[in-house]
Amino acid sequence: MSQVVAETMVRVEGVHKSYGTGAAAVHALRGVSFDVPRGELVALTGRSGSGKTTLLNIVGGLDAPDRGRIEIDGLDIAGLDEHGLLALRRDRVGFVFQSFGLIPILTAAENVGVPLRLRRADPREREERVELLLSLVGLADHAAQRPGELSGGQQQRVAIARALANSPSLLIADEPTGQLDAETGHSVMELLRAVVRSERVTALVATHDAALLDLADRVLELGDGRIVEP
Repeated sequence: MSQVVAETMVRVEGVHKSYGTGAAAVHALRGVSFDVPRGELVALTGRSGSGKTTLLNIVGGLDAPDRGRIEIDGLDIAGLDEHGLLALRRDRVGFVFQSFGLIPILTAAENVGVPLRLRRADPREREERVELLLSLVGLADHAAQRPGELSGGQQQRVAIARALANSPSLLIADEPTGQLDAETGHSVMELLRAVVRSERVTALVATHDAALLDLADRVLELGDGRIVEP
């Protein structure tokens, strides 16, 4: 019987990235290569300074490698100009950061709706999508509250809903539980896993918390800018 091979969502080939020059150069990534199949939640782990954030920024089109190749959903992002990278980040990639990044004067619903406003989505479509996403992350009853009226875990749930607003194919989360207590962090990671299933997205999540790794489909460890082989 032939084996079904999962379609690749993220392909990273021989990626290098350094900051500075000469003896003072910091080699953040040293020939990193891996594939992420569509629909997987992959945890990226490693010590502080191992290159996790640099790698996520490059995969998400926020930074460029010195050399190497990145494909997102079959698209070689190295060949994109700034307009193309903006479209990538707007339409194909959703970002969740440790610091939540919500706009304080906006309600939870308004924060989730920001990407849809930027895309000039139809108001009725926007309202329906926001309502769906807040329900998905368990905050339907908190739509009118502002970030300062929400707990840290609730704010991160709003941030996840916002990241999903434009139906991205890839979700990138950089230490999304870093400012949360252990129980809340576990709940947020479980939510990310559920979102991968329900929204049919692929997720690449950096975390230093070993207790969360069992919630991932696969774990990649970075050490000294390289993938550590198991």
